[in-house]
Amino acid sequence: MASTSKTTFTVSTSTGQKVNVDEASSTTYQKGTSSTSASAITKGAPILVLGWTSSTTITATQVIVQPTGGSATSSAIPFKQGSKAVSKKVGQIPANYTEGDGTLVIGTAASKATEASLASAYSGGVVDRVVKLSNGEYEVHNIGTAWPHHVFVNQVFKVVGAF
Repeated sequence: MASTSKTTFTVSTSTGQKVNVDEASSTTYQKGTSSTSASAITKGAPILVLGWTSSTTITATQVIVQPTGGSATSSAIPFKQGSKAVSKKVGQIPANYTEGDGTLVIGTAASKATEASLASAYSGGVVDRVVKLSNGEYEVHNIGTAWPHHVFVNQVFKVVGAF
């Protein structure tokens, strides 16, 4: 349910990055498939925040308390300014993939691709955009991590690769 008073809180990603979450007037909270309220968020419990980013602030459109399907550990490597880039590829990367190609997507498809990415073993960053590639798959772009910076999600919203 949408809240009548604005809530702001700070969370830490699995890589230790601090992110501020601002509630929008239309923010919804969900636990499993049931609606809940902001009071369902407890310290240390995993949450998935979907919304719009600006630097290290997310204006939340949806907060999912204790999302399912993820792992307790992360393969994400925190970004540290001045550190050497990590060059590692896992899984299936689209054959003709070129960074910067594709069409920016929003809405349900972007939310599902983001949720799949953040519930995978490659979670830990902050998603700043989702791009639909020419083969119909999605590239979920992470900031705040040195690896993976790109997580690839297929048309049925299953993670297939990362680099």
